[in-house]
Amino acid sequence: MFTPIKKLAKALRARSVEEREMAYLNGSNDRFDLEYRQRQVDRGLFRQL
Repeated sequence: MFTPIKKLAKALRARSVEEREMAYLNGSNDRFDLEYRQRQVDRGLFRQL
């Protein structure tokens, strides 16, 4: 009964910092791009206020 409401609420909520970081890392094309992205994440690219 509440399944559609739960799905809608999940779709509308903002992604967490960890989810955004993981999506960014998963978008890398090769090892070098992944390393570059990891350095950006380590520097706090997604943790700025």
